Amino acid sequence: MKISINGNGKRAALDVETVVRKRYARGAQRKEAGLCCAAAYDSKYLKVIPKEILEKDYGCGDPSAFVQEGDVVLDLGSGAGKICYIASQIVGPKGKVIGIDFNPPMLALARKYQKNVGDRIGWHNVEFKEGKIQDLRAVEDESVDLIVSNCVLNLVKTEEKTKLFREMHRVLKRGGRAAISDITSDEPVPAGLQRDPELWSGCISGAFQEKEFLRAFEEAGFYGIQIEKRDEKPWRTVKGIEFRSVTITAYKGKEGPCWERNQAVIYKGPWKQVADDDRHIFRRGVRTAVCDKTFQILSNAPYRKDFFFVSPRKEIPPSQEKPFNCSRNPERNPRETKGLKYRKTTKKSSVCLEGGGCC
Repeated sequence: MKISINGNGKRAALDVETVVRKRYARGAQRKEAGLCCAAAYDSKYLKVIPKEILEKDYGCGDPSAFVQEGDVVLDLGSGAGKICYIASQIVGPKGKVIGIDFNPPMLALARKYQKNVGDRIGWHNVEFKEGKIQDLRAVEDESVDLIVSNCVLNLVKTEEKTKLFREMHRVLKRGGRAAISDITSDEPVPAGLQRDPELWSGCISGAFQEKEFLRAFEEAGFYGIQIEKRDEKPWRTVKGIEFRSVTITAYKGKEGPCWERNQAVIYKGPWKQVADDDRHIFRRGVRTAVCDKTFQILSNAPYRKDFFFVSPRKEIPPSQEKPFNCSRNPERNPRETKGLKYRKTTKKSSVCLEGGGCC
């Protein structure tokens, strides 16, 4: 497909949706090797999936590795349905999988084997819906446990990528996760490449620059953003710009009020200090005062393994909670958690382990 020239002799804007729709419609009819880079999947989940789907799966990673039993999973740009059918097996009969794609031929291919695959798995918990991934009107607010996507976000028009991340955040439940595999660039993609229809539909021209991909999650309100995988070797190099596959995980749930409950966390190390996405600083070995919301966030993945948690000796009832003072001394005095009148003295034997020596 060529880029048209307008009456002023200037290049017209690339019709991204049209070139993507046509390229992937062809990919639903015959295998398009240029639309994917190889990724390893757990072979036990592939046994029930027809060969035609496996051959026409176009991705760059395996976000299904982050699916958990019982999850409601949303696959953005579900294509031929491979990730959906893998996720179906992991979530089990109590879970649910929704695939969203705007390409009718791809949806037809995914639905072609829907009953057959469900019969093989032993349950039918997969649903395919037609729609754009940046406009998830078919998905209710806070209804999804995990969003996955495999090399599709880069295909969305640049001016609609912010909306895409807002929609992802909207449909996730509090505590929900995103696991996104996609192609990123090490340098900004110049305008000339962005106007190339083959490069755009081939997951190159619309790629996020690495740091901008992470920033998109931050600006949408996600936390705990982590690079789970980054291919050392580029998938492609175009005019000196390297394009490679990465997998990012992120969480939703830092919204809401901050209440004081006399809690503290102690960062284990090895870094001298670290900062979270809300600019809280945690110094190694220091009792850092946190609000209840932050305490709960840090008590769960992906932070839990990095901290010790100090709860107050006496819980503060909800009726006595006060707003957390974010400008306070960040170090929590031990007396705040133990109580000002705490004067307990233990016997020597009470701190020794039964059957062992004294501490």
